[in-house]
Amino acid sequence: MPSSVIILGAKGRFGRAAQKAFLDAGWDVTAFGRNWTIPALKGAKQLSGDASDVDALTVACTGMDVIVHALNPPYPSWSEVMPVLTANVIAAARHSGTTVMIPGNVYNYGSGMPAVLTETTPHAPTTRKGKLRETMERAFAASNVQTIILRAGDFIEAEQSGNWFDGHITNKVSKGSIMYPGPTDQPHAWAYLPDAANAMVGLAEIRSTLPKFDTFGFKGYSLTGNQLIEAVEKTAGRKLKRGSMPWFMIPFLGLFSPTIKEIYEMRYLWNLPHSVDDTKLRAALPLMDGTPLADCLKEVLVL
Repeated sequence: MPSSVIILGAKGRFGRAAQKAFLDAGWDVTAFGRNWTIPALKGAKQLSGDASDVDALTVACTGMDVIVHALNPPYPSWSEVMPVLTANVIAAARHSGTTVMIPGNVYNYGSGMPAVLTETTPHAPTTRKGKLRETMERAFAASNVQTIILRAGDFIEAEQSGNWFDGHITNKVSKGSIMYPGPTDQPHAWAYLPDAANAMVGLAEIRSTLPKFDTFGFKGYSLTGNQLIEAVEKTAGRKLKRGSMPWFMIPFLGLFSPTIKEIYEMRYLWNLPHSVDDTKLRAALPLMDGTPLADCLKEVLVL
């Protein structure tokens, strides 16, 4: 009998990739979401529900082997919604004895983070979102629910979802230009979403060998702005006109948009060199194989 996984936030970026990765690995997949407009992937069960309802969530998770907690509310509502979702997922997992797996980010390290981030790098969040993520992770660490966090940088994916890569940096490549939000000589952490989801499946399959609470770094691609732009130009087959982010306008625009205000708060991630170390992950999953950058860009770029 195949192992079973329920993916919370199945319509989101990581949720979609997790559906495919677990299905491809032969798992019994349930996609959990509310107000379905995009159907679950073929082969996955589709379950409608609201994760803010702890009783409904507990029923949905009962009997599952793994919960992928990919719920990601809009930035402005994080402080209100995230504590509720955290408590509900913990309650559901505790009731059914289920392992929780969470796609993590680098917000927890804060603006004083070093250039190389490992599982032992101290967490010192300096932004509102970083502090909320850290509070969430500490709640899971104290819950006695087995929790596995896979921490990665910014996602690259084939879906046009409005993230940094497809919504800002490469959205005008077809018109001959590219924008980079920070200094182009410093490394930035990127993760090809299908690769990260596959790594999560690998960890799910060895979960019985892992501690109650464990974290793994996913390196993906560590690229300077110049390296990324040159790789995109090679894929596009032409030189691109380079532009930069008009950060000077963002504080003003943030007066009218809470989301833009949140984006400005995270500007430091483009000014600080950083990469995610994956030594621990590769030791746990020695057969893990990532997608070459050139192949990734051929898949995701709209030319």
